[in-house]
Amino acid sequence: MSAFGRTDTSVVANWWWTIDRPLLVALTLLAAIGIVFVVTASPPVAERMVLSPWHFALRQCLFVGIGAVILLSASLLAPLGVLRIGRMFFIGGLALLALVPIVGTEVNGAVRWLSLGGFKLQPSELVKPALIVVTAHILARGDRAEALPEALLPVGIVLALLLLQPDVGTALLVTAVFAVMVFAAGLAWHWVGVLGVGGIGLAVLAYQGFGHVRSRVDAFLANDQGFQVSQALSAVSAGGWFGRGPGEGAVKDHVPDSHADFIFAASLEEFGLIAGFVVLLLFAFVVLRSLVLADGQTERFAQLAAVGLTTQLGLQAVINLGVNVSLLPPKGMTLPFVSYGGSSVVALAIGTGMLLALLRRQPRIAVLS
Repeated sequence: MSAFGRTDTSVVANWWWTIDRPLLVALTLLAAIGIVFVVTASPPVAERMVLSPWHFALRQCLFVGIGAVILLSASLLAPLGVLRIGRMFFIGGLALLALVPIVGTEVNGAVRWLSLGGFKLQPSELVKPALIVVTAHILARGDRAEALPEALLPVGIVLALLLLQPDVGTALLVTAVFAVMVFAAGLAWHWVGVLGVGGIGLAVLAYQGFGHVRSRVDAFLANDQGFQVSQALSAVSAGGWFGRGPGEGAVKDHVPDSHADFIFAASLEEFGLIAGFVVLLLFAFVVLRSLVLADGQTERFAQLAAVGLTTQLGLQAVINLGVNVSLLPPKGMTLPFVSYGGSSVVALAIGTGMLLALLRRQPRIAVLS
């Protein structure tokens, strides 16, 4: 029996009857699986850094707890509330992103982090979902062709700031998501083609202008997998269908990012391909169900923002998984809700919370302005 009656008009009761519960359950399962994976994969990484063996596991539990509160709070919003929150995070995130090249912390040759009282924040993670909400609102207004140049302005600013770090992978992800949103907005195919050409141009520019990008692409094309990727492939192969068992994997003893970017491969060694298929099915369910629900939305802003947020989530998962199995060049991008990371978990909670809010079954009566 439900805790809320159909006649209960409270905010929480309305949320309970309008939220898409299968989608919420799937996201919860991904976060729970992520905690299990971090618990088993992170102790050797922590010990190499002279930390408590459970350092990353405890922090991940804390991040997921904070993320759960943020996600549930954001999912209570009406579309107008989503727009307001998106604008607020966009302005704040843009300011933080502009500070990164000035006072940011360098990691592996790139400056992408801000250190705030012992906590490392990656502003690009916060900007991504906020940019989607802002551009969705612009594309949903008035004449679609006239809205495109206005929508390109915030996208261009974000891309410029990302390339200053440089963070080419996130810049290409932002471009791809925006192209999908333009297509979903109903603009002519040639506009999507223009954005596609722009994305290719951005990739070529990055290849020519950034040595670390060129070296990674050249190594990938030469089938030189590199240490972390080769170790990841060995872990996937060694795990077989059912894995070696929790805590029995070997790759986490050698790969620095086995709890983060390469957690999928490290976990397949211990839990097997069956566990990997479960993760893939959960991501597929979240993406496909979200797109189906977005297609059924009558409010244009809600539809476009939901498509953008879903596309970002799906593409980020594809990129991470592609790197883990050597189908894509190495790129420091986490597996949503599964990899360790504070900024990543919080930003994903904000984005998916807004997504759940936009997909709720209720009349869209608020006028967006």
